[in-house]
Amino acid sequence: MQLAILDSDSGFVQVLVNRAESMGWQQRRFEAPPRPEEFGAMRVNALIVDLALLGPGAWEYLEAVAAVAPGLGIVVATGRSSVAQRVRGLRMGADDWITKPCHPEEALARVEAVVRRRKQASSRIDREPVLAGELSIRADQFQAFADGRSADLTRREFEVLALLAGAEGKVLQREEIYQQVWGYSMAHGDRSVDVFVRKLRQKLEIASPDWLYIHTHFGVGYRFDPEARHAEAAPPALPDPRAPAAVLAGREP
Repeated sequence: MQLAILDSDSGFVQVLVNRAESMGWQQRRFEAPPRPEEFGAMRVNALIVDLALLGPGAWEYLEAVAAVAPGLGIVVATGRSSVAQRVRGLRMGADDWITKPCHPEEALARVEAVVRRRKQASSRIDREPVLAGELSIRADQFQAFADGRSADLTRREFEVLALLAGAEGKVLQREEIYQQVWGYSMAHGDRSVDVFVRKLRQKLEIASPDWLYIHTHFGVGYRFDPEARHAEAAPPALPDPRAPAAVLAGREP
């Protein structure tokens, strides 16, 4: 396991490092944020980051790291936060969120869970692209393309699309989608799945306007089944010239 730690809390970091080393993990510590692009070049599996260290640009930094390192598991470990802040962070690319003070053992267990999910997802990368309608769904790039044009999906949007497309036309419940993509049970009233499906649909419609890909099953969930939006209507059947005149005129005899 290769772990990056971006945190200035020396007490928390030292205990975390000691425990990680006892588990045979390698780690890199940062007290100041490196450029997001550097994470793309690092050979690390996961990042533990305290948003308080990032200052006013924390959200933009988090989103940039998730974009340049799509295979990196990101665990936020920070102070007290609101529900809105946690939801925003998870939607911008964080895989998990821990509120300090927290036990280092729990932090590392959450890192392991995130990395395990990432490995399960990456095991599909060597597969051929999934072709559906005009889409080419590329797990090796965490992206979908239509006629060579990128749909500009975020990592989480791609994960939702890949899960639905991999279900081969089956209806997936919202709770099942959340469990598979976010990695834990969906809280009552959470609308994250609906929000991401809506964004996904909007981007797919821009990239491939002549096709409808995701269908809603109200009260249940969603189904991926490519369908041409403007299928040509079948021409009306010609009357049989051998039929009686009354039938040809549209009257019953």
